[in-house]
Amino acid sequence: MGLIMNLIPLPAFSDNYIWLLHHNGRALVVDPGDAQPVLNALASKDLVLDVILVTHHHADHVGGVAALTAATSATVYGPANEKMPPEVIPLTQSETVSWQGIDFQIIDVPGHTAGHIAFFGQPQGMAPVLFCGDTLFSGGCGRLFEGTPAQMLHSLDQLAALPVATQVCCAHEYTLSNLKFARCIEPSNLQLSAYETDCKVLRSQGLPTLPSHLALELKINPFLRSRQPSVRASLQHCTPTPIDDADYFAALRQWKNDYR
Repeated sequence: MGLIMNLIPLPAFSDNYIWLLHHNGRALVVDPGDAQPVLNALASKDLVLDVILVTHHHADHVGGVAALTAATSATVYGPANEKMPPEVIPLTQSETVSWQGIDFQIIDVPGHTAGHIAFFGQPQGMAPVLFCGDTLFSGGCGRLFEGTPAQMLHSLDQLAALPVATQVCCAHEYTLSNLKFARCIEPSNLQLSAYETDCKVLRSQGLPTLPSHLALELKINPFLRSRQPSVRASLQHCTPTPIDDADYFAALRQWKNDYR
């Protein structure tokens, strides 16, 4: 009988999700910017926290690490190429973290921050899981605070190459605002329109739109589709006119930055 994992997004702050994966009383959490939602979940579900995964250095992703390590015996893993709390064991591309029979592969995904990493794993009994922090969002991608458009495009290309059944566990509930922008880019994308309708229903019920799935994101997310003719056609008005892949991606990201 396979391992059936339980995957839960714990709301934090105004729009963050701290991801909780648990099985047989053991737990793993990702990007705990606030310790309290995690402590509450551990207590209510009678779980022991084993592992904390961190994707990047921003406070809303690491702010709860110290309190959680003080309250538990959890081991913390995070990016090798960013300044991390002292508890964090550094990781980089192609290294792995093992937990409950899952080997999480580390993927370097610079762009949002210079040393951002993602965690990809294949639990038994469920679809693959990607913890992508602020690199990939449903219908969008992270702002480029420290990296270049070319870096972010390469990072997203790595994620786009993962199995299409992969559950995309983003760190923010940005889906509806991302889809509004995506419709400006691809107004004739019927799958995008249908997905937006579904997400509006979920949010009206107070439910998360996440996790998404990579197969869907490849069909509706303009930042994974920046090479598609339908996306590039919407960017022809940009100045200067985009020439190569990185130019088109940069124009798309800048438009999103300015979009209201």
